[in-house]
Amino acid sequence: MQYSVDIILPTYKPTKQLFDLISLLESQTYPVHKIIIMNTEEKYFERLFQGTRILKLYHNIEVHHLSKREFDHAGTRRRAVSYSKADIFVCMTHDAMPVDTGLIQELVRALMDGDDIAAAYAKQLARPDCRKIERFTRTFNYPDEACVKSAQDIKRLGIKTFFCSNVCAAYNRKIYDALGGFEKRAIFNEDMIYAGHAVKAGKKIAYAADAKVIHSHNFTCMQQFRRNFDLGVSQTDHPEVFGGISSESEGSRLVADTVRYLWDTKNKSLIPYLFLSSAFKLAGYRLGKAYRNLPVKMVRWCSSNRDYWK
Repeated sequence: MQYSVDIILPTYKPTKQLFDLISLLESQTYPVHKIIIMNTEEKYFERLFQGTRILKLYHNIEVHHLSKREFDHAGTRRRAVSYSKADIFVCMTHDAMPVDTGLIQELVRALMDGDDIAAAYAKQLARPDCRKIERFTRTFNYPDEACVKSAQDIKRLGIKTFFCSNVCAAYNRKIYDALGGFEKRAIFNEDMIYAGHAVKAGKKIAYAADAKVIHSHNFTCMQQFRRNFDLGVSQTDHPEVFGGISSESEGSRLVADTVRYLWDTKNKSLIPYLFLSSAFKLAGYRLGKAYRNLPVKMVRWCSSNRDYWK
């Protein structure tokens, strides 16, 4: 059976890399019905596309503009889904680049491997300029082996059972509608919140290791602090998903595995920075979990999404 597939692509201050991404999506072996671009701040988008023929070359691109204040990680994607009638929609970010033309095919295959699979997310590979620690984190979070996770795995995997990334993830529209979709508003982590609800409703999350995108960041310690603060906020706001499940044990395992990796690869000099950046992550996460007890000004300072608090 041939399922219809739409791509949902939020953008903000896009670069010319977006042209390459669109070209690769349009040349997938599994046809893409429509690319729905949810762009924040029209002026940056118009500046990039001015004088180009991209939007005229491809007739299946639909662009919706919103202001920075209107953007919300969950709400914006929820709104984008309402523009789609496809059987499957794929959420991506504009800085994720498909490795090949088989990305959509592999996501569809993993998603439709069972009637109860709510979402399937892709493997993320590091960029050439990625730092060693972040490169290892990619292999930790995105191993070579595919898997399907369900509620039976919570005791074994903990919070990793709910792991799913909208950097590149496909969703079964029928299940999405039945579960109520993405949250109307969420500071961050909308993908794992949805995945958590899906798992607790008896559905499954697939990791499609053969579906690959290139995506990584070299965040500073403060950027990591603020991202983890928002992560903590999202978990506090959704105790029905994350209550009673610790994230810190998984973080500790990542640090321990990274130390061994750096030691074995003769990169011992990076271990102090690993501990420093991990301390920033932990501090941000714990403050985020306790954000309701903090002054509003401090909350806004700690967050990477300050417009969310207005």
